[in-house]
Amino acid sequence: MTDKFFGLARTAFDSAGKTRKWAAGQILVRYGDRTDQVILVKSGQVKVSSSAPTGKQVVLAVRGPGDLLGELSVIDGRPRSAQVTALSAVTAITLDGARFRSLLIADGAAAFRLLEIVVGRLREADLQRLEYGAYPVHLRVARLLTEYATTYGRAAQGQRGTVIMLPLTQSELAEAAGASREAVAKALRRLRELGAISTARKQIVVLRPDLLARIADGSPSVYSDADGQPPAE
Repeated sequence: MTDKFFGLARTAFDSAGKTRKWAAGQILVRYGDRTDQVILVKSGQVKVSSSAPTGKQVVLAVRGPGDLLGELSVIDGRPRSAQVTALSAVTAITLDGARFRSLLIADGAAAFRLLEIVVGRLREADLQRLEYGAYPVHLRVARLLTEYATTYGRAAQGQRGTVIMLPLTQSELAEAAGASREAVAKALRRLRELGAISTARKQIVVLRPDLLARIADGSPSVYSDADGQPPAE
């Protein structure tokens, strides 16, 4: 695991933290809870999600090894603002909130690193809001797949391409893209027709990252081989 937290913080997690395991589908953090602990992911992937009053689910982020979870509630004492669910088998270290707060007070480097993490996530949230408002579904899907392939991709064995090692269902991908399942299905079908990806149950292989990147950037030329139009929303 490549830790995104370091120094005394890592020592504190190793010495005072507790190792826990969750199976795929289990909930690590529940929305609205007042639990007082932070979680450092060692292996596996989780999705961070929230629900609108209408019941619509939105995947806010996917996190993996080295990522810290639950830090905001530990700092401000407010209820959990999102739910964290295991996408795969997850092993993580949990640390009591009081110990974590003491660590931040005592270790300026750890406190600054946490500030960097929070700032990075604010920028990520700003970009996500922009994409939801400014980009059509097929661009949002292409951008997500490009990001996932970069972060969670592995070379496909026995075939060309990069396998995205995230067992996302089509519904979860739709929640991450802020779109309907039907619109995402159309976008995936179009990406398959263009030869950018191939799909199977809970698996997406990026066959042509160059083409996927061009689609993600909104280049209209990628449709010239077909009907000259982007996929229908």
